[in-house]
Amino acid sequence: MSAGTYTPRPGAAPLPRMIAAQTALETRMLLRNGEQLLLTVIIPTLLLVLFSAVDIVDTGAGESVDFLAPGILALAVMSTAFTGQAIATGFERRYGVLKRLGASPLPRWALMTAKTLSVLVTEVLQIVLLTAIAFALGWSPEGNPLSVLLLLVLGTAAFSGLGLLMAGTLKAEATLAAANLVFLLLLVGGGVIVPLDKFPDAVQSVLGLLPVSALSEGLRDVLQHGASMPWAQAGILAVWAVLGLGAAAKFFRWE
Repeated sequence: MSAGTYTPRPGAAPLPRMIAAQTALETRMLLRNGEQLLLTVIIPTLLLVLFSAVDIVDTGAGESVDFLAPGILALAVMSTAFTGQAIATGFERRYGVLKRLGASPLPRWALMTAKTLSVLVTEVLQIVLLTAIAFALGWSPEGNPLSVLLLLVLGTAAFSGLGLLMAGTLKAEATLAAANLVFLLLLVGGGVIVPLDKFPDAVQSVLGLLPVSALSEGLRDVLQHGASMPWAQAGILAVWAVLGLGAAAKFFRWE
């Protein structure tokens, strides 16, 4: 037996391995949480099926699913990147989980990277599921997939920044209440199910600046109307992403 075969080698694992392990842990925790599954999977699926099958809201000419599917995809991004992440991170902060992780060899920026990657993994699963259901309901999407991808990435960045800002500045109970309230308000007034042109003109101009409105309308322009790239909506999402992530980086409190 050669000398030193069983000599301990204390030290942190390589950074990519730590991020991958934390990402896998964050994803498993999210998928095991019943409330998170309700927000990320069950509610968007039920809304897509219900409003596509039953003529409750006037979505204009064409099949209802062609209008609804882009909005539900936007809702799925919001539910995961904003609502789910804000609630989960807020309670991790309350119970001291973030404080202990911050003292581990995993850098804090790497922890935020792992959380973001977990959100992206969850969103991929959501989009695959919702797209399959929409196709089964007769959805006929158009447009450039790269434009859709860019809008989804910008929307994820915008909602992640706002979710982390809320989780890092409010108490956990306040984050829970505020995140769910915002989710419900934006579900109704964000162009997800009810077209923005159903609101008064003065209200439309304000609602159109919301990130979920920009994402849903941008996706709808591409997937329903075949636009190449809705730069106005992409610009709105980019502004929200910069402001949200910048504010979260500055004001986020770890304990």
